[in-house]
Amino acid sequence: MNLDLTNKNALVCGSTAGIGKASARQLAAMGATVTLVARNEEKLKETLIELPFEAGQKHDYVVADFSNSKEVKEKIGKACQDKIFHILINNTGGPKGGPIFSAETDEFTNAFEQHLVNNHILAQAVVPGMKKADYGRIINIISTSVKQPIDGLGVSNTIRGAVASWAKTLANELGPHGITVNNVLPGFTATDRLDDIIAKASKRLNKTEAEASEWMKTLVPARRFAQPGEVANAVAFLASEAASYINGINLPVDGGRTKSL
Repeated sequence: MNLDLTNKNALVCGSTAGIGKASARQLAAMGATVTLVARNEEKLKETLIELPFEAGQKHDYVVADFSNSKEVKEKIGKACQDKIFHILINNTGGPKGGPIFSAETDEFTNAFEQHLVNNHILAQAVVPGMKKADYGRIINIISTSVKQPIDGLGVSNTIRGAVASWAKTLANELGPHGITVNNVLPGFTATDRLDDIIAKASKRLNKTEAEASEWMKTLVPARRFAQPGEVANAVAFLASEAASYINGINLPVDGGRTKSL
């Protein structure tokens, strides 16, 4: 099975923490040259020196704030002038939690821009190079909510579903060019995002955070939370040659928590 990514360039968004950072590390370990993307330059510099490095790899980074799609388009467009990206990992922090009925309308608008609009901008920037290279992997890190909406994440449920539909449509259009588009759906994963979810669950259930955490683990057949690296393993596989005939899917990495097939 060919999991070697030598001579491949990967653009990894949200790559200074959590699943994005773990994905960048895994892709680099498999031989890819990684371009990190995030808004905090100091964290980008710290992450850059942590990436596995072999001869021929020239990792770098792009500073871009996903709350400003115009800036994202400009910065990524410039990066694509210098190199072809064979792999795009679309990943950014999820919208804040809360019931959907009480959400302000601008929460939907802002989340739509940060997730779907920016994903589209990034895809449009990298796809011409992927076509030239006859190799392309677009992987969107979304949520299991596209299969089973999660209580208390109303805006996120809505926007994640839109991204999944966008990705499926794009997969159909780009498949003839040797480009695959897939979604990875993390379940409860040990990140800052999960800490926030646990804190909110604690208040809702009138439990301590430790009790809320243990209760959430009972919802997972594996009886534990995922580590970011476990989700990154799925991302890296989909980025490889071995996944060349996998296209347009939603892949849960959730320890079996999602009830649907």
